[in-house]
Amino acid sequence: MAETGEFIYARVAEELAQAIRAGTIAAGERLPSLRALCARHGISLSTAVQAYRRLEADGLVEARPKSGYFALGSVCGVACEPAMSRPRDVPGEITVARLALDILQEARRPGVLNLGAVVPGPELLPLRRLVREMGTLARRQPEIIGRYELPAGNMALREQIARHLLRSGCRCRADEIIVTNGCMEALTLALRAVAQRGDTIAIESPTFYGILQGIESLGMRALELPTHPRDGIDLDALQQALDTQPVAAILLVPSFNNPLGCNMPLEHRRRLAGMVERSGVPLIEDDIYGDLGFQQPRLPTVKSFDRSGNVLLCSSFSKTLAPGLRIGYVVPGRHGERVEHLKLLGNVATAGLPQLALAGFLRHGGYEPVVRRAARVYQQRSERLRRLILEHFPEGTLVTQPQGGFVLWVELPPHIDAVALHAAALGEDISVTPGVIFSPRGDYRHHIRISCGQLDGEALERGVRQVAALARRA
Repeated sequence: MAETGEFIYARVAEELAQAIRAGTIAAGERLPSLRALCARHGISLSTAVQAYRRLEADGLVEARPKSGYFALGSVCGVACEPAMSRPRDVPGEITVARLALDILQEARRPGVLNLGAVVPGPELLPLRRLVREMGTLARRQPEIIGRYELPAGNMALREQIARHLLRSGCRCRADEIIVTNGCMEALTLALRAVAQRGDTIAIESPTFYGILQGIESLGMRALELPTHPRDGIDLDALQQALDTQPVAAILLVPSFNNPLGCNMPLEHRRRLAGMVERSGVPLIEDDIYGDLGFQQPRLPTVKSFDRSGNVLLCSSFSKTLAPGLRIGYVVPGRHGERVEHLKLLGNVATAGLPQLALAGFLRHGGYEPVVRRAARVYQQRSERLRRLILEHFPEGTLVTQPQGGFVLWVELPPHIDAVALHAAALGEDISVTPGVIFSPRGDYRHHIRISCGQLDGEALERGVRQVAALARRA
């Protein structure tokens, strides 16, 4: 896929960002004017403006009236972020699934203020509209619930998903899409299609505990790779793993990984697609947070650069529209027949009524306004949450600065045990998610994940202050 105008700004912004982070452009130094940037890169004025806005959002530059753009220091920006992770470079068994389940069950106890739940705010979801769609369908076509859908899903929804995927640069036919019960089923089907029990799966570190549980449930092993809190997985480390380890598949979240919130740069996505093509090792791409970026337009998926059919794109509408619909999908490329067969064996098909309701919602253009508003709100909440953490937690605390999604990864001073902090917070009816469940071997013992998806205002501030007080006493 050729680079389009809407994505050029990201390449230009990343080039400048790397120069600022490396010190090539010093703090306080004036950056090229908009016209100079246009001339240097052969881009339009609007593209140059987008590039500088992205750098502003990243906290790397500031605009000064009538003076231009200037590089910022990193007092509470990059310098206050965790460094790239350095996991052990050998595959291993996953040992934290039981602990993860226990922690999640405790967090759902009645009366607990859940700072760790990665659940979207219900006030940001079009729940009433979706309920109306389902009610209308049930009244007019009651036969929908009297039949099974096709294993691959309802064609009306698959057509809408195919149109929806154009916003991320992915061009596919409706019959190349398989509807699933949420993103986790999509990921599990993809894993089963490309790997077997005992195989090694390369993953980011840290990574979502649901991914770890899925790998464990299939009897596979995880190979953790170094991951940067802004740019994502270290592609050099991945290439070395592909050259030296028996990697059966790669499973990554390039857009706003949970818990880091990292966003793989455009050039890295293109390079990763090339690595997949040359190595023949399949990539399972989880794009569940991809549409919740704070800067628009969003970056294209790695799948959009896939020429070999060996990238399996997985996502869902759980974080953007309605978790309770349980509608996800996979674009499995050349693995389509195997994935569809596994879907049939697993649960025959996804329920038809929510599929048709979602198809109607997407057809009427309801998606874009919802995600634009949600992304704006999550940006405001995450910025406020980050300020609260840096203000109240002990000195030496580091916090990610994500550019999408609604979670922050917090690195506490080394003497603070996150599992003990989690237990102490539960004693005060507050839940945070300890970092140990984001690693196959229970690493990240002084890290926690905090979410701002459902909480804001006084409740969020009260919870952060109470957990911070416990951390200071640890």
